[in-house]
Amino acid sequence: MNFAVLPFYISPIEFGVAFTFGGFLFFVLGIITFFDRALLASGNVLFLIGVILIIGSQKTIVFFTRPNKRRGSIFFLFGIFLILIKWTFIGFIIESLGIVGLFGDFFGVIVQFLRSMPIIGPILSHPVVAPVVDKLAGVRVLPV
Repeated sequence: MNFAVLPFYISPIEFGVAFTFGGFLFFVLGIITFFDRALLASGNVLFLIGVILIIGSQKTIVFFTRPNKRRGSIFFLFGIFLILIKWTFIGFIIESLGIVGLFGDFFGVIVQFLRSMPIIGPILSHPVVAPVVDKLAGVRVLPV
């Protein structure tokens, strides 16, 4: 049976995007609620499930074990471990360093995507804000 023809078929990638967004949402809610351990841990689990569903299990392992991403992976996983053993704030700091190490290359792409959105785009493209955001995200702008 061809599931792509059915009107209610949802691909694993769509589920992965939903899980990743849910993980991000839980992570942010965990920060807002003064580093609630349950929300941060749930966010981490949902995020990892989402990444696995989006790119696949083998590519996820390859991504996290690349030589230039190993330090970020170790920090990320150690931060998750610290959150789970109730060292929430220190675990959050270490995990954040791991996130920057793992996904720092994508920040420029994320900023360019956010600039195309209706409300956030004009704010990020404002002449006062744009150079600061570009410098933080590592976006290279040609001087033309």
